Amino acid sequence: MTSAHVDTFAIDNLPAPELQPDFLFNLPELQFGEQLNCAGELLDRHILEGRGDRVCIRAHNVSWTYQDLADRANRIANVLTREMGLVAGNRVLLHSSNTPMMAACWFGIVKAGGIAVATMPLLRAKELKPILEIARISHGLCEAALSDEMRQAALSSPGLRQLRHFNYSGPDSLEAAMERQSTIFETVNTATDDTCLIAFTSGTTGIPKATMHFHRDVMAICACWPKHVLKPAAADVFIGSPPLAFTFGLGGLLLFPMSVGASTVMLEKAGPTELLDGIKEFGATVVFTAPTSYRTLSARGSEIRRTSLRRCVSAGEALPASTRALWREATGIELIDGIGATEMLHIFISADEASARSGATGRVVPGYEARVVDDNGQTVPVGTVGMLAVRGPTGCRYLADERQRTYVRAGWNLTGDAYLMDADGYFFYQSRTDDMIISSGYNIAAPEVEEALMLHPSVAECAVIGEPDPERGQIVKAFVSLRPGVVADAAMVKTLQDFVKRTVAPYKYPRAVEFVEKLPRTQTGKLQRFKLHHS
Repeated sequence: MTSAHVDTFAIDNLPAPELQPDFLFNLPELQFGEQLNCAGELLDRHILEGRGDRVCIRAHNVSWTYQDLADRANRIANVLTREMGLVAGNRVLLHSSNTPMMAACWFGIVKAGGIAVATMPLLRAKELKPILEIARISHGLCEAALSDEMRQAALSSPGLRQLRHFNYSGPDSLEAAMERQSTIFETVNTATDDTCLIAFTSGTTGIPKATMHFHRDVMAICACWPKHVLKPAAADVFIGSPPLAFTFGLGGLLLFPMSVGASTVMLEKAGPTELLDGIKEFGATVVFTAPTSYRTLSARGSEIRRTSLRRCVSAGEALPASTRALWREATGIELIDGIGATEMLHIFISADEASARSGATGRVVPGYEARVVDDNGQTVPVGTVGMLAVRGPTGCRYLADERQRTYVRAGWNLTGDAYLMDADGYFFYQSRTDDMIISSGYNIAAPEVEEALMLHPSVAECAVIGEPDPERGQIVKAFVSLRPGVVADAAMVKTLQDFVKRTVAPYKYPRAVEFVEKLPRTQTGKLQRFKLHHS
């Protein structure tokens, strides 16, 4: 394969071959040629095949066709290469909320042979700085509304040579530069295994890890889960809450709809209310959001039943069985659950509506293999809790990071999740492997206790951790946010403890309960359990 990368930073910082996972290409649609640019496949192909006039990107007062998006992406690619000095292989920071221009920038970067490094819009300068340093970012495209933090980070990052802002009308804006450039740009003929994006983990501890993904990885995730589980059509309208900087959002709100010639809605703000308003306004048929959002939206089930919504995908954190049941009862729609990882790029265990089972994430997605293993990497018997190991056409490649040795063992990706598998091949989430609570010799999965608490009508949300205890090793401690009007007192503590004892095995009940207004979460909605350990 002939790499198009003039800047070989990504190639030079890949993990050694023996530290990378085994990659599987066991489906006909995973047979890629030597040269591939995913922007050519996802965008240019539709125009070449006569679908340029199909609507691609929607937003409030915006409707872009595939041709419109291509024109803008080509202008941006020309700005990057002709005015900003970008060469193939350079890393470009993309700092924005979900807007049409962010999508155009992503494709402009990738068409030019650059490596897109998208970042969450809520990140502060302190959080942007290590990303700029780890990925050796040379160029930046930033939404004007987020410029303060970006400029502050840039001041302490001498490697960032070029920075342009968009979504404003100043003479130095990206839009002004685009006006000077042609709508014609020849998409760079990158190698199948050239890196096209670096995604930083939304992890809950420590220094962020940069995961490197190739052009073939982007096309592989489009060929596996959407085709075999979601089954989208060109007439679908996608909408959702995850940021495009989160690989759940990039796939669900940009790559997957475009892979089938569908359209997608960009919402800058996507809380439950804005999401429902967007579903109504744009006639959305497919939604991607987290369990907490589904739980909130279920109260408006009668409104949702009157919309065109037909597919609802949950990922980002474990889906409680109670939330699945609540959503189905409220809307008549069965949730599609799935587990993915930034390291794997997208979902690898899931189930469609017809084969969904309460409490189960699903079965392994075609193209992937998964098993449950012990500390020695040996497969454990059916029904036994162990570590989830997975491999397929995508996998973990940390950028110059020793933690590669922990994530990949003997060719398998160890996601850090504790699962059990039943005799039918369904995988049931237990906890993060570091969230298992061991109390008086009992193994207690925190999510199981959370699930029990969530069944109580007074509980809005909760989180459970193991707290050190001199007698038991650990005790179960619950942090509980109550619904409005419910009194947080000792009587409520006892009510909840008794309720859990009646709902699951009594030894799992929370011996300590602390009432909180809200739980700490990352910008992608993941619970930050480590903060609870220090609260």
